[in-house]
Amino acid sequence: MGRRPTKAADNPFCQARLRAAEYNEKFFSKEYAAEQLHISASQLQDYELGITKCIPPDNILRMADLYRAPELKNLYCREMCPLGEHVPVLEVTDLDRITVRAMATLRKAEETKDLLLNITEDGVISEDEKPSLKRVLETLDEISTIAQSLKAWTEKNLE
Repeated sequence: MGRRPTKAADNPFCQARLRAAEYNEKFFSKEYAAEQLHISASQLQDYELGITKCIPPDNILRMADLYRAPELKNLYCREMCPLGEHVPVLEVTDLDRITVRAMATLRKAEETKDLLLNITEDGVISEDEKPSLKRVLETLDEISTIAQSLKAWTEKNLE
């Protein structure tokens, strides 16, 4: 049997397992991975083929930890959890890209701090201040997303 799946090749759970095989070749085996995840091989196959639409969160957590793929938690929260429709996509790219994005956003944060102080200093948010407050919230969301990306990169690359 070959090591590269064809039907599940685009599935993020299959891709994470195959990336894990780069540091532990036993993960090329679905049976081995399923045993480590405490699920059946057929369950794992259903996950990787996209047959199972509602994967239990504890299985996602185990896959994320076992495969060193924290992005699976973000995927679950964003696409499978009914409460996570507004969860941003994490970009677990190279550390230098995350750092550049962080520095650019932190530069905006300085302006945002002043804007937030101006908006809230009188204790009332007027109609003309609402668009500015929306910009403040967008910048805070950017900071949060970058912080989560850095956390995911760290979990993936540092032991």
